[in-house]
Amino acid sequence: MRAQRCKGTRDLSPEEMIKFRFIEEAFRDCCHKWGYEEVKTPTLEYLHLFTSTGTLTPGMLGKVYSFLDWDGWSGERVVLRPDGTIPVARLYIDNMEDRGLAKLFYVTNIFMFEETGKETRERWQGGAELIGVSSPLADIELVILALEVLKRVGLEGIELKLSHVGLIRGLLLELGLSPEEQAKIFDQILDGDVEVLARIKPGKPELDEALSLLLDLKGKSSGFLKNSKGLFARSLPELEPSLDNFISIVDLLEALGYNYQIDLTSGKGFEYYTGVIFQLFMGEEKIGGGGRYDTLIPLMGGRNVPASGFALYFNRLMNLVKPATLAKPLAQRILIKAGPEAIKQGFNMASYLREAGYVAELQLEGQELANFRWMLEVRSKAPLFVLTDQIKHGKFELKTASEVLALLGEGNDDKDSVA
Repeated sequence: MRAQRCKGTRDLSPEEMIKFRFIEEAFRDCCHKWGYEEVKTPTLEYLHLFTSTGTLTPGMLGKVYSFLDWDGWSGERVVLRPDGTIPVARLYIDNMEDRGLAKLFYVTNIFMFEETGKETRERWQGGAELIGVSSPLADIELVILALEVLKRVGLEGIELKLSHVGLIRGLLLELGLSPEEQAKIFDQILDGDVEVLARIKPGKPELDEALSLLLDLKGKSSGFLKNSKGLFARSLPELEPSLDNFISIVDLLEALGYNYQIDLTSGKGFEYYTGVIFQLFMGEEKIGGGGRYDTLIPLMGGRNVPASGFALYFNRLMNLVKPATLAKPLAQRILIKAGPEAIKQGFNMASYLREAGYVAELQLEGQELANFRWMLEVRSKAPLFVLTDQIKHGKFELKTASEVLALLGEGNDDKDSVA
């Protein structure tokens, strides 16, 4: 029987790994420069971490990989982590609560069952969490950090969609629905049912008007939100704090020159969100998102600490990164040819060149020259080195390793050296 890859999983070829590392390095570098520190959490977590606090919607909980972790005669149910934020929140509670403010990031895989096997069940993402601050400025920082990463990997035309959980929850509370009905409708919205609010008939003229207004927020600016405050003040005063927070965030975005779209029903995500939610799209492809989750840490047994965060979806970004963005100069790649009598010298020379920052490979049987600008022949007698420039078709006989390095440096300074 021929070996088969598990359904819903993905192998990454050398070419795909170049894309993955390119995205990962851009993400890591941006996070470091914004003052975030890297963390890593276990692949296995206890199931109750995702159930006891209502952190995931029922739709998401139905897709987790869970099993009994054998421990003597008793077993604890564990899961392959279905989310990156919740384990980081646990890590913060376990090890970092005394720090107060924490700016953390991670690169990790998460697991979510998908019955057809056509969608990826193992997904890679980079996430950043800003813990200990509750302000529009903190939310804006995360939005801009995410957009900066996407710019670094060469993506243009990103669409930013904004929603606010406080407005949704406040509206559901005012509609006179039971707690169970509120929870059900909220989960339907987060699981992507964008029509569920439109199907609600409040029966009160002022609530009908407020609901219609909220559903009509798509694409509107902060000015539209400000003009709506009068109506909400009359019919739904409880929504004012959330509306003011939303206005503060979009005002900041506008002042900084960022484009966005308001879409109240674009809040698909996690049950732990409490404030603004943002989602990032490239065309129809959702490539990232995040939001504020001020109640998550206290629900998990930690102190009353606010937090917000986001994740970028590496699996989807890999399909969007253009090959031209990944191109590297052939000038940095050197193929070393050494006969049997000069093998030791060949290895020594390769090590010397790598320490100087070059990619240096010893030629193996059948290896092509196409990916190298330079061919260096290493001999046991004079001339010890013959360096061939495959772009300019020049050949140079050299006596020492330092002469080779100097000539390579001159070639790298030449603008024509990049393929």
